[in-house]
Amino acid sequence: MGSQFLIGAVHSGSGKTILTLGLLKALRNRGLVVHSFKSGPDYIDTKFHERASGNKTINLDLFLASANHVQETYRKHASPCDVAITEGVMGLFDGYEKMEGSSAQLARMLDIPVILVVNAKSMAYSVAPLMYGFMNFRKDVHVAGVIFNWVGSDSHYAFLKEACDDVGLAPLGYLPKNKKLEIPSRHLGLKIDLETPFDIFADHAAALVEEHVDLDGLLTLTRKENRPFLANNTGRKAISREGDSFIQSAVAFDEAFNFMYHENIEYLKQRGTVAFFSPIHDKKLPDADFVYLPGGYPELYLKPLSDNTDMKDSIRRYVEQGGRLLAECGGMLYLSSSMTDENGKEYPMLSIFNQKATMQNAKLTLGYRKFEYNGVKMKGHEFHYSSLESNLESITKQYSAASKPVDTKLLRYKNAIAGYTHLYWAETDNLMDLFQNR
Repeated sequence: MGSQFLIGAVHSGSGKTILTLGLLKALRNRGLVVHSFKSGPDYIDTKFHERASGNKTINLDLFLASANHVQETYRKHASPCDVAITEGVMGLFDGYEKMEGSSAQLARMLDIPVILVVNAKSMAYSVAPLMYGFMNFRKDVHVAGVIFNWVGSDSHYAFLKEACDDVGLAPLGYLPKNKKLEIPSRHLGLKIDLETPFDIFADHAAALVEEHVDLDGLLTLTRKENRPFLANNTGRKAISREGDSFIQSAVAFDEAFNFMYHENIEYLKQRGTVAFFSPIHDKKLPDADFVYLPGGYPELYLKPLSDNTDMKDSIRRYVEQGGRLLAECGGMLYLSSSMTDENGKEYPMLSIFNQKATMQNAKLTLGYRKFEYNGVKMKGHEFHYSSLESNLESITKQYSAASKPVDTKLLRYKNAIAGYTHLYWAETDNLMDLFQNR
């Protein structure tokens, strides 16, 4: 038996991430084995989860992957642990189309209860109809308890508990109003770094959780039998390490490039070997027949990336010799002719693609994407503030979750394929078919 639940909220900004981090660290401090999951395509919150729990955090996304794949992935990582916590995305019922892809749909499919987070600032008994609505809107989504955020005092919490009693929802505690728990934002997500050292932040959140949240009650309320995980039960073709199926992959991973889905890397490991390298610190690529340049924060490291001419030359040689390379978002920007920072300073990059990238006049572009190229159907998520000065033509059309055409390009030069979309390929059997001759 283990405890499994999803942290859902009324809306974004309710405090899901802060509560999740506090729970992960508090339960880890108790000596429990804790794994966390993130509903949706976010690859930034997962980094905070990992530091708090000490274990890998897995994305569960019902647009990017099939229900069967999501269920298998969840069981694989949840079954051996004491507590499995999934942080929801946006409001509980917010999906890419009504409830489709929402945290509520995920909780229902995984058969795990929801612990609702309610920001109680400037509210008391009015939380009663709010909670009642979330409890009863969909009877097949089990909202088991509530934890309040931004509570002013014990007397404030007493009023909130009365509301819980009247609607029949278990009150599990609260997080007090505390400016130390406010996380500043960076243009791609929350920011906890040198100005707010993560360990200090997580320890503070964990201490408040221990003091104000009924952890024992939470674990008892959400106890669930851990179903054993049976590998390869999705019907995926058996993986052979003979001939062309064995892939030597080189994956960029450093301060500038680190936005990647855990299961994508597991896919590569199942099919061969994976070597990590740093475009900032290393001088050349590892031996590889597939190179992956994921997204990240290259705009924060433009000078060292530009100055590392040995690595740039190594990647250029690899591409010119026909090596297979996939670059996403920040990885694509690295392959551009140059990149301009928000202050207007331009830095030379690799010039694999004749386009200029800039962080000036930043504007958010985001949304799910899907396309088909060389017979390979791909899904992903676009999320960036940069823009391109480019006349390059896309090799295929991309579409939104609602199947509407979008302007997002997919570029190709020889066997280098690049675009803004962060792709999820963990259940794709034919990823390398992307690089077939046109």
